[in-house]
Amino acid sequence: MSLRPQFALVDVNNFYVSCERVFRPRLEQRPVVVLSNNDGCVVARSYEVRALGVKMGVPWFQIKDLARRYKIVALSSNYTLYGDMSNRVVHILRGFSPNLEVYSIDESFLALEGMQSCYENTILLGKNIRQRIKQWTGLPVCVGIGSTKTLAKLANHLAKKNDVFDGVCDIDQLSLKEANAWMSGLPVDTVWGVGRQLYRRLTAIGIHTVLDLRKASPQYIRNQFGVVLQRTCEELNDVSCLSLEEVAPAQKQIINSRSFGIMVSEIEELREAVAMHVTSAAEKLRRQCLVSAAVCVFIQTNRFQGDRPQYHPSLTIPLLAPSDDTLVLITAALKALDVMYRPHYQYKKAGIILLLLSDKRIEQRALFDNVDSARRSAQLMAVIDAVNRQFGRHTLRSAAMGTQHRWAMRADRRSGRYTTSWDELPVAR
Repeated sequence: MSLRPQFALVDVNNFYVSCERVFRPRLEQRPVVVLSNNDGCVVARSYEVRALGVKMGVPWFQIKDLARRYKIVALSSNYTLYGDMSNRVVHILRGFSPNLEVYSIDESFLALEGMQSCYENTILLGKNIRQRIKQWTGLPVCVGIGSTKTLAKLANHLAKKNDVFDGVCDIDQLSLKEANAWMSGLPVDTVWGVGRQLYRRLTAIGIHTVLDLRKASPQYIRNQFGVVLQRTCEELNDVSCLSLEEVAPAQKQIINSRSFGIMVSEIEELREAVAMHVTSAAEKLRRQCLVSAAVCVFIQTNRFQGDRPQYHPSLTIPLLAPSDDTLVLITAALKALDVMYRPHYQYKKAGIILLLLSDKRIEQRALFDNVDSARRSAQLMAVIDAVNRQFGRHTLRSAAMGTQHRWAMRADRRSGRYTTSWDELPVAR
């Protein structure tokens, strides 16, 4: 067994659309798009929609005629469902390898050293990963395997785009001639990290394909483009430069904001929206065992309505002591809102940013802090989180969040939150 590093990249195919199809099988083989906040733009497309030439990010209103002609199903984004399904996939992958990096909501890297002995070969390992995720979640995935993360990412692309691999490609098992043939047919921007600007600069000097970049001198690439692309070039040549990030870097800030479904002018509605954003951000704080020392609040009118008065203020309120207490953070945020608010404006968006984050476990307390008050706060937040986990989000919440939410983001086409909400469980008929 080889001792050199080996990585697998597991990627859920067409993630948002696939999550919807798990619970609505009648959407299989049908053209489906998922829309952004307030049902504005296309953020995910099924393969059937891509074949119609619909581009990512196109406004929904521009393709309504096309949608009627080809019976395209449009759905609102269901981030609660997508996040939960992503967590389930990651949980399954941890059963294959304890060394895992969650790269995005639909992609994870696995370190395979020592795992190959459990299977006849890496292809069989990849097929087992695909089969288990499909059986346990209903989601289709492809698996790319290589001696570097860049090669694993490239192998995943090959597995996804070419039926000959049957969803699993170990690029290390290809002969040099075969690997070069595949790479020569792929444009250089297929390589992980090569974006639009890099693509233009590379093609300008004659590097058009993945194979061209692989054959280029790493030192020349460094001189022309810097150390980051040099490492990419070396990774294409089986030199592992990028290690697995098993622990995500600590966040520097947490942002929570949404556009309103309707224009808002009353401060009561703005207060409800700000309180809701703070509540969501505070939940993230506690999940990551962080505390925040400052809260920034911003409100905005619609920049695209130039004929209306514009107002885009923001204000940061420092806290007396870092906190993850939802009620403390809401109090600070509403103070900022009260200072900024101006009547007679039509507001389109509000949001908050939690700043100066630090690890709660090594938090430095002030000399005269009330220890009992801090303990009661921690106990209260723990109870609220436990109740909301068991009975659904916002079952227990601050009264500042209100109940009507007339301003809430439009999501008229949202499917059920099938896996996290008791009153939205799928029903078999």
